[in-house]
Amino acid sequence: MTPERFDIYDDQQKWIGTAPRNEVHAKGYWHRSFHCWIVRDEGDKRLVLFQRRRDIKDTYPGYYDITAAGHLTAGEQLQDAHRELEEELGVHTSFDALTYLFTATQQLQGEVRGVPFLDREISSVYGLCLNQSLESYVLQASEVDSLYEAPLDELLALFRQETDVVQASGVCAQVLTSTQEGSVPREEPSTNLDDLCDLGDHSDLKQSARKSRFVSEVRAADFVPHGTTYYLDVLEAMKRVDRV
Repeated sequence: MTPERFDIYDDQQKWIGTAPRNEVHAKGYWHRSFHCWIVRDEGDKRLVLFQRRRDIKDTYPGYYDITAAGHLTAGEQLQDAHRELEEELGVHTSFDALTYLFTATQQLQGEVRGVPFLDREISSVYGLCLNQSLESYVLQASEVDSLYEAPLDELLALFRQETDVVQASGVCAQVLTSTQEGSVPREEPSTNLDDLCDLGDHSDLKQSARKSRFVSEVRAADFVPHGTTYYLDVLEAMKRVDRV
């Protein structure tokens, strides 16, 4: 398989060429990404959706993160990058349906399984109000472990350090396995939540959300460290995103 390549930029955000993904993260080249946050309304309450990253990810495995996001590959435009919504969540919508929020410039540094990384991104951030249940999403096995939602106002309080923990409602994923008559859900025998959510390396499979919900305690430190300002700016902006 040909390694994924990204357009790379200098510190003045001028294009300087392309490089494979592992080199981009190893050497800290600036590159572009797409972020999309989804909300839904339930009565007078607005809920924010976010995902838990798979434990096999090369940056911040197991952390909570943006509803859907991804890098722009070499030559790709933002209008193309919104494919992440369909790939990660099974959401089919036009780019014009998204609301532009802002552009974030971030530098994230760390180490995963002994391999250091420097992730320097120029991220275009969008919002979408989509009134559908967690159970209706179709999750990408190689990217998304589980999907959650929590009240927007409570998440604001969390990142303002007005509270230490928020209760989030979540659904794990259910692997679809192939049969002669098509894809059917594979039942997970264990009732242990970690077993249900950690499904191994099924990069070629999709997942549909399990219908049984659970509640998790979520803390600010459990999220990818995009920065407090980033999260507060996103949440404030998502108050103003109109329904599709």
